Amino acid sequence: MPLYLSRFSYTPETWARLTVHPEDRSKAAQAYIESVGGKLHGFWYAFGTHDGYNLWEAPDNVSMAAVALAISGGGALASFETTVLLTIDETMDALRRAEQVQYRPPGA
Repeated sequence: MPLYLSRFSYTPETWARLTVHPEDRSKAAQAYIESVGGKLHGFWYAFGTHDGYNLWEAPDNVSMAAVALAISGGGALASFETTVLLTIDETMDALRRAEQVQYRPPGA
């Protein structure tokens, strides 16, 4: 199954609610991805541009998109970005296939 890396930031209101009522949100994230047949591999909070990161496994892009849309539409996040991760084998296959692409730079 494909792997996905998500980066998210909470709204100030969400942080305020979590400060008053601390909650392990990894349990919710696990339930979301399991509802589409996937698995949560990790949930981390961080300093910096994003408040947290998730590593997910989902059956396909549509399943992961459904989870991302549900979470994004919930109103607790200021931002939510998801990146599809490629395995080494997938990357090697892409590198081999890239040779077949007849790319032409702009204006060439």
